Amino acid sequence: MVYPRGLPLPAAPGVSRFCWVGATADFFLKYERYRLGWATTVDVTQPTPIRVLIVDDHPLVRRGLTSLLNGTTDIKVVGAASDGEEAVAYAVEEHPDIVLMDISMPGMNGFEALRRMLKAVAGTKVVMLTSYSEHDMVVEAIDNGAVGFLLKDTEPQELLNGIRSAAKGDTPLSPKAAKELLRDRIKRRPLDDLTQRELDVLTLVGRGMSNKQIAWRLGISEKTVKAHLGSVFDRLGVEDRVQAALWAQRHGII
Repeated sequence: MVYPRGLPLPAAPGVSRFCWVGATADFFLKYERYRLGWATTVDVTQPTPIRVLIVDDHPLVRRGLTSLLNGTTDIKVVGAASDGEEAVAYAVEEHPDIVLMDISMPGMNGFEALRRMLKAVAGTKVVMLTSYSEHDMVVEAIDNGAVGFLLKDTEPQELLNGIRSAAKGDTPLSPKAAKELLRDRIKRRPLDDLTQRELDVLTLVGRGMSNKQIAWRLGISEKTVKAHLGSVFDRLGVEDRVQAALWAQRHGII
């Protein structure tokens, strides 16, 4: 007997014939529905491709990236812009999932385009793709909302994986960019994030004062003192006033 392609073969010895019969009936039902034009959906659905906008002022780069990305089955280029202003207009019209954004471009640069794009288009994620890995550029890009930072000397497969990673909500970073970002985060001390009033409260906590005494000293309410303390705890990564006081002592605040 010849079986149509995709039809389950007869069950092996010891396997229930009811299982095979059920699978066979299901197959023929789907086959007949499709043959007669009754089927309105395809059983195997293709995943929606990741829609990408390319932003770079060099035509060769745009064409090369377009060819690379469109050569995959899960990524689709929806546009290619040559400057920041054109990129923002493209993004508003196409609503891409991912934007590959160069930094140095004539007119509106990549950073300004990044800021405007994130304000104008909800859900779009921007990955900077540039030749520069300087500390300030990496930090500014991430601080302004970019989800990733890749270099143009990245291997093609790594770039494709970076796009897929960004689409899933991850943060693709080239090794050099990751190093600069880590250096920046290490350099930033929690103390730099405190307001002057929060620093005043922390100093007095370190001296052993109660909330009531701090409120009297600073001329504010106890409720305000508690609010400042909550902010201080969050910024320093401590859980209570004792840990905050110890932190203040170790860092020479008092």
